[in-house]
Amino acid sequence: MRTLSCMVAALVLVLGAGCRGRQPGRFETAMAARVKHASFGGKSEVNPLRASAENIHAGQLVFSNYCYACHGLDGQNTGVPFADAMSPPVPKLNSPEVQAYTDGQIKWIIENGIFPSGMPASKGILRDEEMWQIVAYIRHLPQAGSLGEPLAYSGPASTKNHP
Repeated sequence: MRTLSCMVAALVLVLGAGCRGRQPGRFETAMAARVKHASFGGKSEVNPLRASAENIHAGQLVFSNYCYACHGLDGQNTGVPFADAMSPPVPKLNSPEVQAYTDGQIKWIIENGIFPSGMPASKGILRDEEMWQIVAYIRHLPQAGSLGEPLAYSGPASTKNHP
């Protein structure tokens, strides 16, 4: 019932805003975050993988093959030219909003995607173990910019930043 109330409140905000093109304010942003947190599944799921160096590294490898195009290699949009221009913007995965999700919610988002944000579903593409490894990596992201830019955006001249 609470989720329904949040959704109705968000709908009223959207309808009340009309067709004006502007950035959402703090209240709208907070309401959207509450609706998202309440609507994603997996809240009570626990990551079955230990946050070991091996699992975090495995998560980084899967992330760098599947998620880098939108989130950068470091999960903080480094080198992604369109990240802030998207509507909604691509979130930095070290942000308090993202880190507030449970491990199960993050895995659910990876598995099911977020429509219509552009976050694709990975169900049928990634194995459960790979999704949980990505969750471990998201919980242990490196310093912003420390992994360089994705080659897709920086070109071959930046290969010094890549193994």
